[in-house]
Amino acid sequence: MKSEKAPPIRISAHAARKLFRMNSALRYLLFLTLPLYVADQATKWLVLRNLSLHDFVPIIPDFLGLVHVHNTGAAFGMLPNNNVFFISLASVALVAIAVFAWRGAFVGAPMRIGAALLVAGILGNFTDRLLHGYVVDFIDVILPWYGHWPAFNIADSCICVAAALFILAGFLPGKANGPS
Repeated sequence: MKSEKAPPIRISAHAARKLFRMNSALRYLLFLTLPLYVADQATKWLVLRNLSLHDFVPIIPDFLGLVHVHNTGAAFGMLPNNNVFFISLASVALVAIAVFAWRGAFVGAPMRIGAALLVAGILGNFTDRLLHGYVVDFIDVILPWYGHWPAFNIADSCICVAAALFILAGFLPGKANGPS
């Protein structure tokens, strides 16, 4: 009995581009989003296990320390006690980012890195809200002209850097800032 060769798989150029974009997005998720999410959750776990609420441990005197704070609101503690709202907002944001990624909206390294960081940040704080009912903040920066900046975490940092990258991408020429 003679075996027949399977016909070669042919895909359109459009489908190939979409598949390449998805592979690229998966690389960013695997090598940026996942490690940052794990680092965020691991550091928060360490804070929960080793610092009592509102404890402060100086790292660099008069500049940087670790603190254990619970945040039920948004950045700077705004809109406190709105956990359900922020869980819903994070869910919608993650779906929107997935749709934008599927449609190829994140073109160029700044946009792709920004999207990966944004997902890491959203997932980190989303996980806290689901597990604890609040976000664990622990990085305390002391500015000479301001005093204690509101405490934050790795997820918050990812979101801020993502925002900066999206703004930067808007000023870059060509494909770096997405389709025109």
